Amino acid sequence: MNAALIFWPVLAQIALTLAIYIVLARRKAGAVKSRAVNMREAALDNRAWPEPVVKVSNNLANQFESPVLFYALCLMLHAIDGVSLPALLLAWLYVALRVVHAGIHIGSNQLSRRMPVFVLGTGVLLALLGLSAWQLAAS
Repeated sequence: MNAALIFWPVLAQIALTLAIYIVLARRKAGAVKSRAVNMREAALDNRAWPEPVVKVSNNLANQFESPVLFYALCLMLHAIDGVSLPALLLAWLYVALRVVHAGIHIGSNQLSRRMPVFVLGTGVLLALLGLSAWQLAAS
């Protein structure tokens, strides 16, 4: 299998992060334009922004938490020539769940909907970790 295929889900996760930056910029611009934010307070405290901005800002911070582990695992799989169909499927499933999680987080932000998606995504990441460890041991 072409080990470079593992970088497609990596690029998709990076694209998601950049898309969240764009949404954040638009929401902040809208809040400034409508004068819904005290700029002096917002410069020092993210909580000064209106709720729609805070939701996106919180999600952006999430994109630098477990996805960092995802990036490391994908790089490791590539380095040890451990990319396989199961690894690719897990990588794509992880990214798909991150997209769903982000949509809920910046939208309704219903914890009862968001938490199961987060837990499932973490489970997929754990499965990818297990597969990576297996591949490393076999190399």
